[in-house]
Amino acid sequence: MKVQAIRFDQTGDASVLRYVEAQIPDQPGPGEVRLRHVAVGVNFIDTYHRSGLYAVPLPSGIGQEAAGVVEALGEGVTEFKVGDRVAYAGGPIGSYSSHRNIPAARLVPVPDAVPDEIAAGTLLRGMTAQYLLKRTFKVEQGMTVLIHAAAGGVGQIATQWARALGATVIGTVGSAAKARLVAPFCDHVIDYTQGNFAEQVRALTDGKGVPVVYDGVGKATFEGSLDSLAPRGMLVSFGNASGAVPPFSPGVLSQKGSLFLTRPTLGYYTATREELLATAADYFSVVANGTVKAEVHQRYALADAAKAHRDLEGRQTTGSIVLLP
Repeated sequence: MKVQAIRFDQTGDASVLRYVEAQIPDQPGPGEVRLRHVAVGVNFIDTYHRSGLYAVPLPSGIGQEAAGVVEALGEGVTEFKVGDRVAYAGGPIGSYSSHRNIPAARLVPVPDAVPDEIAAGTLLRGMTAQYLLKRTFKVEQGMTVLIHAAAGGVGQIATQWARALGATVIGTVGSAAKARLVAPFCDHVIDYTQGNFAEQVRALTDGKGVPVVYDGVGKATFEGSLDSLAPRGMLVSFGNASGAVPPFSPGVLSQKGSLFLTRPTLGYYTATREELLATAADYFSVVANGTVKAEVHQRYALADAAKAHRDLEGRQTTGSIVLLP
């Protein structure tokens, strides 16, 4: 079966992405389904695969998130039927395509109350917010938390969800426009291009610092994140939007207050079928009931995936991005 897809043969900038006609087996293999993608999510991890920061075998497809409709079932698939609306985030790379065969075990059902674009553009971010806030460091009523890149895809979801859990939320952004965007979701907004954000966090917490910092930015915010923590606080470093954190001495953690540092990834929090279904269901439930207002802010044609990457890396986007096959 001929499909349209994005491929790359070498790592590099967005120009290495090619829009091609590819071939997939007409019939999905055992345990697989064939999906017709309705919308495809674009995430920062895709740029890590494309650039070579996270190595993948080449040549390669790209993308790990999409929503679609089941068109065919492989042998042994009983959990889904033809016509079901499903989504996935994680698993085999290759979501930037019009159709694909994919293991049914990676799919989650999409509730009627959740639109396809929202499922495709926010499932990875939403499940990331779920494990960060509820399992990596459990947010509880009365806490004050710092969430970097509050205008980003994970940030917009995590700030809303953390407030719903009873936390006071400090969000950082990189411009005045982004500060205005996230003001409804945060109790305090800091533009980290305008001074030392750690000092501002200390001022907002009467000098105490916060028990947790959720940092998807990486290199540019790492030291300031440590300086924003209260004694025995935890830095949850879950992304590298500004580049990878350079090596440092573990003694820094003791000097700054017996701090904790963790570098989690979604794959280890959705490693079993039960964890995957529960994580997705929890996220979809807060979208469906309005606790989290998830939005897709940018849409691109599948053929324009390179432009989507350039805009994402150039900090020209806010919130979630989808490609439309």
